[in-house]
Amino acid sequence: MSRRVVRQSKFRHVFGQAAKADQSYEDIRVSKVTWDSSFCAVNPKFLAIIVEAGGGGAFIVLPLAKTGRVDKNYPLVTGHTAPVLDIDWCPHNDNVIASASDDTTVMVWQIPDYTPMRNITEPIITLEGHSKRVGILCWHPTARNVLLSAGGDNVIIIWNVGTGEVLLSLDDMHPDVIHSVCWNSNGSLLATTCKDKTLRIIDPRKGQVVAERARPHEGARPLRAVFTADGKLLSTGFSRMSERQLALWDPNNFEEPVALQEMDTSNGVLLPFYDPDSSIVYLCGKGDSSIRYFEITDEPPFVHYLNTFSSKEPQRGMGFMPKRGLEVNKCEIARFYKLHERKCEPIIMTVPRKSDLFQDDLYPDTPGPEPALEADEWLSGQDAEPVLISLRDGYIPPKHRELRVTKRNILDVRPPSGPRRSQSASDAPLSQHTLETLLEEIKALREQVQAQEQRITALENMLGEGGFLTAPPPEN
Repeated sequence: MSRRVVRQSKFRHVFGQAAKADQSYEDIRVSKVTWDSSFCAVNPKFLAIIVEAGGGGAFIVLPLAKTGRVDKNYPLVTGHTAPVLDIDWCPHNDNVIASASDDTTVMVWQIPDYTPMRNITEPIITLEGHSKRVGILCWHPTARNVLLSAGGDNVIIIWNVGTGEVLLSLDDMHPDVIHSVCWNSNGSLLATTCKDKTLRIIDPRKGQVVAERARPHEGARPLRAVFTADGKLLSTGFSRMSERQLALWDPNNFEEPVALQEMDTSNGVLLPFYDPDSSIVYLCGKGDSSIRYFEITDEPPFVHYLNTFSSKEPQRGMGFMPKRGLEVNKCEIARFYKLHERKCEPIIMTVPRKSDLFQDDLYPDTPGPEPALEADEWLSGQDAEPVLISLRDGYIPPKHRELRVTKRNILDVRPPSGPRRSQSASDAPLSQHTLETLLEEIKALREQVQAQEQRITALENMLGEGGFLTAPPPEN
């Protein structure tokens, strides 16, 4: 009997390659803030990077095609009064990005398709509800305009960005600082890790912890966790001997991990980037100069080491391109944007294939830019899987789509329906910022009405002069 020694997998030979020098983004002063977020967010249209800024917090947004040296006077997105800690692109609108800051606010920005002439300073909306720094942002994968934020006040708030309202506030579930938050594929559950060394699965609409595991990794350094496509959990952490670990968990049985991989001894927190289409997880450590990647399967040992991409320079942060932004004719299955001290370098992961034709097995249908639910539908208890698109003909990002914010009537004091509403945000008096914004809107509307009335008066005067009231003389 012949025994198969080598595991069969189309991803066994995935290899990473840094883009050529002229494809990098040079002369960017990447933020030096001490915070374990990725500092970089990317989508099929734009690259956003948190940068050093005097007198507040800022990030830069570049069109993907604008490679090479970035002008030192290139406009920034500035509005926060303290350093920006996290940024995240909206999955349903490639022109909308959210930013979280040490100044306790979350701001949502509309980025134009053209290059602005000066700094963007006015967000579409400012979300105020946290009492300490906000360090984590995560958009809902299937519901329109639903954004999650987690702060140093140990509170998770879920917002409806389209109205500026707090949908849910989870304020007594974490006794200490939250290190990471992740939605599952349809946005019905959250996985969180906390400084109390507990991994939790939360149903946000019921306000309940569905399952939890204390000390999934024995070490003292921060944990990270992400959901896999089939509802399992991948966690990264440290052993008691400070060895870095990757563990796979079944939430129905949290006693023992399904698989546990030990790696090297290093201080850098491992940021996991999971691709549900290929079931590959990429581990990027801050301060590392390598990216390790593993395939997750249903066969023992479940977590299979594939390879390591190594380079000379350590990474300050990392951006991960959504599947619809990849070049399918080059068999590209992942693309990272590695932050150095003064530049951003794309790293391309490829499956070697001889044919230039579309490879069906590498590119199953993937989540597209259309939401499956409205915010109110999700809040009422509905769930829906992401709306999928085919990449057979490539993906062309839609033109600029504006996010319209419709603030609810502030005089309507009825509380919103649904479980566990935030007292602090929904019942608090209007902030000075909100009052000023409303007064400006009222003033602008009055000016518009006045202009329309003047226009009507002018037209009536023209009619009254007689030239337009009588019928024109017949032509000879």
